[in-house]
Amino acid sequence: MPTYWSIATASFRQYSTYRMATAAGVFTNTIFGLIRASIMIAAITTAGGELSGYTVAQAATYVWLGQALLAPIEAFGTREVSQRVHQGDVAVDLLRPTAFLGLYYAQKLGRSSFLLMGRGVPPLAVGALVTGLALPDDPLSYLLGAVSLLLAITVAFLGDMMVNLAAFWLLETRGLTVVYNAVMNLLSGFLIPILWFPDWLLTIARATPFPSMIQTPIDTLSGRVPPAEALPLVFTQVVWLAVLTLAAQLMLRAGVRSVEVQGG
Repeated sequence: MPTYWSIATASFRQYSTYRMATAAGVFTNTIFGLIRASIMIAAITTAGGELSGYTVAQAATYVWLGQALLAPIEAFGTREVSQRVHQGDVAVDLLRPTAFLGLYYAQKLGRSSFLLMGRGVPPLAVGALVTGLALPDDPLSYLLGAVSLLLAITVAFLGDMMVNLAAFWLLETRGLTVVYNAVMNLLSGFLIPILWFPDWLLTIARATPFPSMIQTPIDTLSGRVPPAEALPLVFTQVVWLAVLTLAAQLMLRAGVRSVEVQGG
């Protein structure tokens, strides 16, 4: 455990040195947040002040929380592991005394912790000033929201890792990454709440782990879903965490055997 803590803190310090990139990310997140909030507020206003359970204030809060979570969840994916597989550097990772998934998960937690504070909180503060935020009065919503956020980051990490691990069998994973990111951003509720989907698409979304990455933590943190109703959603996150952990482990083992069969 101390080893993984050291890895996480080193990852946090590493990303804290990218000050210009952080500032650029904050600016971009804020501008897109303003655009998305304007569109969603206009849609709800046109609908009469409420749309599928979302008021104007709740929709604005949804947008700003989504912008705050965009960077720590890394909604657009990563390619580090796939590149290391293609370059053969993954052999070094497999020889380390730490578990492969544990190593990258510790890096993810350190990186996400900084991104949440450095690139997530500032746009959220701007949103509070410009449109206002509808936040819960029940302290349990914040506690449960923090748990849901950690689970969301973990589920997103596992999904992204599985896409990267496909590099053991694919010569190029960029196309798969693009498709995965497009589907994830839609079905997770990042673009619009999944409750705004037609019934057939809502059913598909709920059958995937993607809402556990964005929709669930936002609804829990914002208090739009009360704690008693949020508990089943958090439990669903736990189930997906277990399923994706098992799937990622199986992919990793099969990938390692594939590398060994190929002679290296």
